[in-house]
This record gives sequence, C-alpha cells and structure tokens, in this order.
Amino acid sequence: MTVRHFLPPAISTAHAAVAQTFFCIAVAIAVFTGQQWVEEVPKILADDRRPSLLTLCWLSILIEYAQLILGAMFRHHGMPWWPHVLNAIVVALILTWTGIRAILRFPRADAIRKPAVGLLFLLVIQLCLGFAAFLTRVIWGADAPQPETPMVLSTVAHVAVGALLLATTAVLTLQVWRHVPAAQKQESVAVEGKPATA
Repeated sequence: MTVRHFLPPAISTAHAAVAQTFFCIAVAIAVFTGQQWVEEVPKILADDRRPSLLTLCWLSILIEYAQLILGAMFRHHGMPWWPHVLNAIVVALILTWTGIRAILRFPRADAIRKPAVGLLFLLVIQLCLGFAAFLTRVIWGADAPQPETPMVLSTVAHVAVGALLLATTAVLTLQVWRHVPAAQKQESVAVEGKPATA
C-alpha cells in the first residue's frame, strides 16, 4: 500500500526497514529453536583481537541497516543515488573485513566459518546485482516513463539478496555471541589465577 498509494518516501522507507527487521527476527527464531542450537554444547573460543569479531559483526549490521535505508529512500525518490552508492563501498569493506576475520580467526568453528563464507559469497552477488540495478535504473532507464523489465528484475533481486545478506550477518553475529563471549578475555585471566577486579 505504501507504494501503490504513493505515500511519502519516509513511510515507504520505514516499511522496507521494518520488513527486513521482521525477516531477521524470523531467522533468529529459526536459529534459536534449531536442533544444533538447542542440543549442541557451545565451544567457547577466545578472541583477543581489537576490535573484537563481535564488535565487527554489530558494526556490519549497523552499516547494512544504513545502506538499507539509503537504498529505500533512493527507490522511493527521497534522495539521489550517490549516498547509496558511496555507502556501498563502506559496506563492502566492513563486511569483507568481518568475514575474513571470522574465517581466519576461527577456521575450525563451523558455526562461525559457514555463515562467514556465506556472507562473503552473498556480498559478491549483491555488488554485482547493485551494479546491474544502477545501470538499468540510473543509466539506461533514467528517461523511461515506466519501470522496464530489466530494471524491475535487477532491483527486486538486489533487494532480495540484500535481505539474505543482512540475515546471514545476523546469524554470524548470534554464533559469535554464543561461541566468543565478550567477557572471555577477563574469564581466562581469572582462570590463570591472576587477580580479577570486581
């Protein structure tokens, strides 16, 4: 209804953001209630790098949400295309950093490595689809009176893969939160017999 009735861009953008949020919540519920999460004893791993992998995961989600909002505003004519394109570079850098850090730091932890590999795979596809959507919408379809089929297909695919990318990042964040707790460094210090501050 937000699109059909030409509601203000802010409302249509909020609709897009809430939809992605519900999708991520559904994915999180599937992870929490899955057999692996319920029955498996988590392997507690240490991460002494700075920034921590968990911090990078949260940063990835934050920057993806910003990209989601910028893209929705552009689609609904609330702003020009360049903020979305420029932020895509930031998204690509942060997600690549996060995915590679997860794979290299925890290569034997399947719960972390698999979503990290999926994240990098989807990122490559998303960048290609974003380029295709830019060509069909901004370059080739700028003067089109109605959205043409290539524009519609590339845009829909770009939005769909973006949702999968955000959900995959959420899964990676949950697994890192479970297997690499933020307090692990302090706990390891206490185990070694060193005094721990209250």
